[in-house]
Amino acid sequence: MSLNSGPIKLGIVGVGKIVRDQHLPALAKDQDYRLAAAASRHGKVDGIPNFPTIEAMLDAVPEIEAVSLCMPPQYRYDAARMALAAKKHVFLEKPPGATVSEVEDLKKLAERQGVSLFASWHSRYAPAVEAARAFLGSTRISSAAIDWKEDVRRWHPNQEWIWAPGGFGVFDPGINALSIATHILPAMFITSAILDFPENRAAPIAAHVAFRTSNGLPVMMELDWRQTGPQSWDIVAETDKGSMVLSGGGSKLAIDGRVVHKEPEAEYPMLYKRFAEIVRAGVSDVDLAPLQHVADAFMLGKRNVVEAFFD
Repeated sequence: MSLNSGPIKLGIVGVGKIVRDQHLPALAKDQDYRLAAAASRHGKVDGIPNFPTIEAMLDAVPEIEAVSLCMPPQYRYDAARMALAAKKHVFLEKPPGATVSEVEDLKKLAERQGVSLFASWHSRYAPAVEAARAFLGSTRISSAAIDWKEDVRRWHPNQEWIWAPGGFGVFDPGINALSIATHILPAMFITSAILDFPENRAAPIAAHVAFRTSNGLPVMMELDWRQTGPQSWDIVAETDKGSMVLSGGGSKLAIDGRVVHKEPEAEYPMLYKRFAEIVRAGVSDVDLAPLQHVADAFMLGKRNVVEAFFD
């Protein structure tokens, strides 16, 4: 699909916390886009037309060229199919879908329609991730570990969808860790997992996952949504050139305790920059490895029932 000259006319769907915290501030500073409309059952964006559904938005504002889909993953597939069928480029907030197979289907549809599809793994665009990847690429790794622990009450207050089937539970933040790990570590696969489900919830609150790479490198992952106080978003690797710690969700890199890379976070501006690049190039960017690991964890994982959780 060819674009007219000038900014990409964008519609945004699902006006919730992530849109207000990240998408709208990033778009406000990006000259590659003009926000043309929004669709949401509950939220609205000031200064542009707002609609209750994506169908109504696309019907009323046909000049829209691309859409950002930011509703919960359980509802994203139908909206994405509708947008792609209308020959709109599609930006998928993470995780890109509730299942691997539905995102595979969207990839095929985007290709048939000649439009771009973007799985926006925002944590890959954290400022120290590329430096960590370059460092590990020059070393021999002996082991690695992922420690991703945060307070669900702080980051997902009263978000019931995240506890429902397809809502991912603790793998909603955990998939951020996996999006970084699959970018900086050798290819790996899950060998075992234990998933802690509160007795009153349909999604896990914690997970203990063991991976190994094809050459036998062990990688352990600990996820927990019950962490209070300081939050932990770390990936550690022991190498022949020292101990690497990528901390702060990918914002800071230290080797043997010495900080070698630290910059302010700019993930969503970088995501929209990448989306504009692929739209103008007429290609897609859909890496399913992080989502596949989550699916494998649910498939192989032993269910462990723990005490009830209440917001």
